[in-house]
Amino acid sequence: MIEAEVHSSLRDFLRAKGESSWPHNLTMARLVARAMRVGRSALIQTGTRLERYCLSYLAPCAIGSEPVIIVVPSDKRELIRDRIAEFQNWLGIDKEIRIADTIEADFRGIVLTSHHAWLRDRLDNSGKFPKQITTIIDSAEDLEERARIALTTSIAGRDWQELSQKYPDFGDYIREVRIKLTKTIFAPPKNIYQSRSIAGADREILINLLRTLTAKGAITPIFANFWRELQTKGDILWASSISPETGQFTLSVAPARVTSSVSQIWQQQPVVLIGSFLDWENNAPIYRQELGIQEDILCLKFSPNRQSEHLQLYLPDRLPLPNTSQFKDALIQQMRSLINLASKTDRLIVLLVEDVPLQSQVGASLAAEFGSIVRVEQTNLPQKSILVSGWEFWRDHQDDLPTPHLLAIATLPFPSLENPLVAARVACYKSKRQDWFRFYLLPTAVREIQRAILALRESQGILALLDNRVERRSYGNIILNALEPCARINYIDPNWFET
Repeated sequence: MIEAEVHSSLRDFLRAKGESSWPHNLTMARLVARAMRVGRSALIQTGTRLERYCLSYLAPCAIGSEPVIIVVPSDKRELIRDRIAEFQNWLGIDKEIRIADTIEADFRGIVLTSHHAWLRDRLDNSGKFPKQITTIIDSAEDLEERARIALTTSIAGRDWQELSQKYPDFGDYIREVRIKLTKTIFAPPKNIYQSRSIAGADREILINLLRTLTAKGAITPIFANFWRELQTKGDILWASSISPETGQFTLSVAPARVTSSVSQIWQQQPVVLIGSFLDWENNAPIYRQELGIQEDILCLKFSPNRQSEHLQLYLPDRLPLPNTSQFKDALIQQMRSLINLASKTDRLIVLLVEDVPLQSQVGASLAAEFGSIVRVEQTNLPQKSILVSGWEFWRDHQDDLPTPHLLAIATLPFPSLENPLVAARVACYKSKRQDWFRFYLLPTAVREIQRAILALRESQGILALLDNRVERRSYGNIILNALEPCARINYIDPNWFET
């Protein structure tokens, strides 16, 4: 059977290459091989980085005789292609590997494509990827948000101009509506997300325009599509790409929840969903519910090795809460103490601060004491550096930066209700009387933390969690359990910082 062949081939390959950094490679490879053989979907949480586990699913893809679609982030496709090619060359296999956003119906090899291309094809039923082909979706942590992006429809400034030029009889009406929207969009206060929700009277003004133009047959295809989506999936209507200099903006519409749209795609082929961390429970109930994934999917969650992947967790007592005026000074004092010890190792130190004003204030204060080694959201870092950044910057660039010896978290990464998109999603949960914190904000924060510490866990580095809400709020145990295995103390141990 293919499971036995995959097991022995991957075992011999890993031994020949001296690769033994992840202990679950063979178990996961057998599981993926079986899922491919019997055509049953699976959901796997690896607890580690893509680079460590990818061979576990690439081996059965290479050895199996059937075609396979592998969905991976665009910036990882060449890495995945090279790893498959290396394994195939060693094994003497010549299965075709292709990077593409479409394949022909008789394709028998391995195609690597992006999340957006695959989701767009499945949602539109455009036939770029034949159905019933086993599909492996890697880096599935952001799949819900990627699906929402694929379901988003937008109109920009040039689209308004085209509409006015094509139907000049309605030019004054179109111009009047756009002026009203512009006044709302550019009115204070501004927010750091450079976006603004369109609701209430402004939403009605836009709806009336689109309804009138449709009734008169005076509407362009892009506006017709926008109107159709607004009626069917228009939970969130917002303006983005706001440019005060040019007065331009983009209007977008998207569903607050993607469940109804994506649930139908899981029956079109066997799917293996893989991610480092998808849910805090083994069977991933919250993750599956948001994506409309059936109950009978096989779920597996690998735990970090307690000997080689445990964290040193510093969780001080009685720090001020983040929403108090004393928090900034307490945070800076904690960082000074930690940096004075950690800087002896000549390794990267990272502080994650999402609040932009606080990020600047802390960065300036630390730079005044520690000098030019303090950098705020920069990637070109000397070996000995202190990086102050937000969560998104760290998520996007951590693979390109050295593994830190110390990672400090100033505040838990809950999505901000000041973001119009977050507020709209929360409103949707509230309207259905659902627990928006437990089903949305908390899972998002736990996933973000887990992703941020993957490399740190492998090096058994130090994690300083300086947000005392984990001690004072009931949800703190969920976050702390997600950080296991760890050695937790409430004081700074100098022995942790020995080189």
